[in-house]
Amino acid sequence: MGLTIEVAALVLVAAALHATWNTFVKVSGDSLVTSAIILATGSFLCALALPWVSLPGRESWPYIAASVVIHNAYFLLLLLSYRFGDLSQVYPIARGTSPLIVAAFSGVVVGEALGWIQLSGALLVGVGIASLAGGGAQPHVDRRGVFYALACGLSIGTFALVDALGIRKSGEAVFPFILWLTTLECIPLICFALVRRRGRIVQSVAACGPRAVLGGILATLAYSAVLWAYANGPVAPVAALRETSVIMAALIGALRLGEPFGLRRIVAAIVVVVGVALLNTAA
Repeated sequence: MGLTIEVAALVLVAAALHATWNTFVKVSGDSLVTSAIILATGSFLCALALPWVSLPGRESWPYIAASVVIHNAYFLLLLLSYRFGDLSQVYPIARGTSPLIVAAFSGVVVGEALGWIQLSGALLVGVGIASLAGGGAQPHVDRRGVFYALACGLSIGTFALVDALGIRKSGEAVFPFILWLTTLECIPLICFALVRRRGRIVQSVAACGPRAVLGGILATLAYSAVLWAYANGPVAPVAALRETSVIMAALIGALRLGEPFGLRRIVAAIVVVVGVALLNTAA
């Protein structure tokens, strides 16, 4: 089963929003506080809507709890990867790893086996990732950035499967699932930021400013769209299509941040996108 045009278009919009808010995190003076504000903004907006929706189905709550934990691990790994690597390097590695995870386990976890064309797409994504891990145009690469990016990709693939299962367990309560997940997921990271930035949290918040709030709005819209897509389309193609954001992020890194964009990165990015396209074909 492939994606409908409507679902595919929505996921592509989500990919563009995701690349944008990740750029905000990378260029911020304090990426930890920026990420905490991004999550807090989304949580606040979704909490405002909670009185007007029903509770998610009881079977979906364990998935919400697990997703909150995994999402926060993802954010911490993302911050570590940005600390040691370029946006245009670590972002494609992190986002490119997750379709492999989803493709490998979607058959067992959600009962959506992939055909040989889709499996070929997963292999191409892996080749592209290996090329990006080689460092692109950089003469010296901090391997810690690559390691944390790969770990980040593992967390992305894991919460994609957890969220897809959870939102399907919620039955008709798709939007309550989205609202409650987004409301609750900010708590661990905010507590961590308060501890790590104690004594200077006000200055850090002031420095991050409106850009982090805008990032929170974009992040909330982006993942809400993806969660809705998980409820209305096959998991592996949705997870893969949203990772077209690797091209957007690589271009932003080169055009706006002055990061190198050598031939290896160009070829690797194209290979990843071709793999994503094959993953999105019908089985």
